[in-house]
Amino acid sequence: MIFDGHSDLWIDISSRKTKPGDRIFESAHMSSFREGQVHGGIFVFWADPPNDQNPKPRIDQLLSVAIDELTTSSKALKWIKSSHDYNPADDQRIQIMLGMEGLSHIGRDIDLINYYYDQGVRHASLTWNEENALATGSNGTLTRGLTKEGFQAVDRLESLGMLLDVSHLNAKSFWDLASYASGPFIASHSNARALCNHKRNLTDEQIKVIASSGGLIGINSFRDFVHKDKSKQNIDGIIRHITYMSDLVGCEHIAFGFDYCDYLESDTLSGFTNSNQLSAGADGLNETAESINLLKGLRNEGFTEKEIAMIAHGNYERLLKKILK
Repeated sequence: MIFDGHSDLWIDISSRKTKPGDRIFESAHMSSFREGQVHGGIFVFWADPPNDQNPKPRIDQLLSVAIDELTTSSKALKWIKSSHDYNPADDQRIQIMLGMEGLSHIGRDIDLINYYYDQGVRHASLTWNEENALATGSNGTLTRGLTKEGFQAVDRLESLGMLLDVSHLNAKSFWDLASYASGPFIASHSNARALCNHKRNLTDEQIKVIASSGGLIGINSFRDFVHKDKSKQNIDGIIRHITYMSDLVGCEHIAFGFDYCDYLESDTLSGFTNSNQLSAGADGLNETAESINLLKGLRNEGFTEKEIAMIAHGNYERLLKKILK
């Protein structure tokens, strides 16, 4: 069983949906989740380019799509809202937590976080790659970190019991948040910079502080984050990241955040990758149905079944019970 800590699936479902009640997940995606043994995850709202120029309408549209899917497909989908909702033993339904990848859509209005919480959202990062009113993403000014409102947003997210995510923050914002947060935080979809020197990956010091907070690092399948050498952008390359970080902080702080890009349009992808590959994902791990390949690879690498279960879903189960109310 696999819990995917970062999925952009709502974008694909939104593009397919023609009317409320269409139940797109069941018709277009359920089979691939079953094939890949993915039984749950954090499905995020994201102002995908060019929607990032006016993010709030896009976020609210995706929220509406998500709520429609979750309510009309309640026999196939389970909505994670509380600490008791996520249950890996329940393999009859796909278990989904709603998240927000970036908060540019709230501007400086911190109270809007409460609104999205009331709508059922339980996860948030402060930025995507951009600078916004709260913090600075990986493409922003190096010396700019969290703003006054950014610190207020961290307080609000923690007080509500929402999962706090540092993926996409620049280094200054990361360390501002790490030194301020009072509880665990995650990097939902980031790899090890020691193995692939990309600004979206994490240094050893960042990995260690996430682990010391009680948080998790989710392994990302995006090929540009796996290795600079295209011949190593594959399952074996991803396993090297898992092994490296497990040796550094223990496998109890490692999880999955695949960030599959087959849900995205080509004009969105061109905004953040120059890859000439046919797929944005690493070879053998480019879509949900292929997720099972990583479990097979970990077994071949010598990880025990207990360790694999922790990484695949157990670590998220523990963390959600701790953070969600």
